[in-house]
Amino acid sequence: MMNPQAKKSDEVCFYTGTYSAAADPGIYLVAVNKDSGEMRIVNQASGIERPSFLALHPNGEVLYAVSETGEGELFTYKIDPSTSELQLLDRKPTEGADPCYVSVDQSGSYVLVANYSSGSVNVYKLDESSIPVEMSAKIEHVGKGFREDRQEGPHAHSIVPDPAGEYAIVCDLGLDQIIVYRMQEGKLSTHYELKLPAGSGPRHLVIHPNEKFAYVVNELNNTVTALTFNKNRGEFQITHHISTRDETEQSENTGADIRISSCGRFLYVSNRGDDSIALFHINEESGELTAVECTGTEGKTPRNFNLLEGGLLIAANQDSDNLISFKIDSENGRLTPTGYELEIPAPVCIEPCKKG
Repeated sequence: MMNPQAKKSDEVCFYTGTYSAAADPGIYLVAVNKDSGEMRIVNQASGIERPSFLALHPNGEVLYAVSETGEGELFTYKIDPSTSELQLLDRKPTEGADPCYVSVDQSGSYVLVANYSSGSVNVYKLDESSIPVEMSAKIEHVGKGFREDRQEGPHAHSIVPDPAGEYAIVCDLGLDQIIVYRMQEGKLSTHYELKLPAGSGPRHLVIHPNEKFAYVVNELNNTVTALTFNKNRGEFQITHHISTRDETEQSENTGADIRISSCGRFLYVSNRGDDSIALFHINEESGELTAVECTGTEGKTPRNFNLLEGGLLIAANQDSDNLISFKIDSENGRLTPTGYELEIPAPVCIEPCKKG
């Protein structure tokens, strides 16, 4: 670990997960200037192989990371309030292959994990110190999809708790399905299944701040599926699909990450291949999307990105080993590169720190 310089008042911080080896730094704490977009490494931690996805506990004091390996693990870290250093508290097997997503329910009672290669999902019950004490649920998906090269079996790619904590929503890329599980005391039971067009490859899902709409980025056919969300029934309905790409792009591409601005007016999606972030405007009455523009990420393979307070977007370019900062226009959501980048090996996740 490095001896960190304290965060400055004009900075916000975020954690970055990577595809590093266990012996190398794998999780980075980065500070970014809210005005300029300049970034610096505050801290770094090693000892975990391929920490590809991160999730911060709602208390802001504990960080979870999946080790995306054949024998997947979930790591739990305590964040030192004075130095920001990560102290390993716990590591547990996911009993699945290549976990690629981790999330925490809003009550801070459960951690949820999606295992890509084995097509399974887990829930862990947390104790008073936010440490997983037991795996309260494990479900293995079965079946296959349309594409033999990518959908030869189930591939759970994300698991998202709904805002009320009643449901866990899983995108299975291999099955072209969104599966909604009812979550009660950490147990999962199938509640609702939604089939997407064959060969879509649903990857990540976000729920609109008004909780009436949701959006899914489909990795394999480069689309966003817009949905209505009945939060009382825990059900989704498809309204329309829209391409994530500039119509002039014809090269090989896969959709990756998806985010909604806190104001609820802008939706962003990253394209790997085109190496761009697509901006859509959201009709807040109907949920309809309008494509606005695609902005280059000034790097290769933006697997992940995130929105930070202060009107910033940080893109993690996996194959060019760099983070790029953008300013977001508050009126129209358009992105402007700040001119700053930060070199980090194979960055694949951006997780904002707790505000304040």
